[in-house]
Amino acid sequence: MKKLVLVFMVVMLASPAFAVEVAPRISDREIIESLAELKAGQKALEAKMDLRFIAMQEQMDQRFTAVDQRFTAMQEQMDQRFEAVDRRLDFIQQLMLITIAGIFGLIGFIVWDRYSTLRPMDMRLRRLEENLEHDLELQSPEGSKLTRMIHALRELAKEDRKIASILRSFSLL
Repeated sequence: MKKLVLVFMVVMLASPAFAVEVAPRISDREIIESLAELKAGQKALEAKMDLRFIAMQEQMDQRFTAVDQRFTAMQEQMDQRFEAVDRRLDFIQQLMLITIAGIFGLIGFIVWDRYSTLRPMDMRLRRLEENLEHDLELQSPEGSKLTRMIHALRELAKEDRKIASILRSFSLL
């Protein structure tokens, strides 16, 4: 049995050697022609790839140009908006300056009006004060003229009944 197994193994190991077919011999000319065909195919592939790369490059350039145009348009829009805001702020600033100038003008008018209104009254009060002091002699050590006149009338009222009744009617006695 061992022999049978051994023979079977030898046959099995030797059988792949019988399965190999011998290829016909290729000539140098056929090899050169195959290489030439491969090179031509490779050049055709390179040309196709170059065309594809050029097309892709053009597409990318177009896309970048479109994006640049969008950015330029957005920049112009933002510039216009900023200019509009600047114009509004300038207008508001001018309104504020006009308002402040109006307030200062109003304060100046109030001060001027108050001064021009009070000045004639002040001068009139000073004249009245001077006239009263002059006429009544308020600074006199014996008292004012009015006080001295009432004392004199009281003295006269002691002797004259008519003057006494008049002074009583005015509550001066």
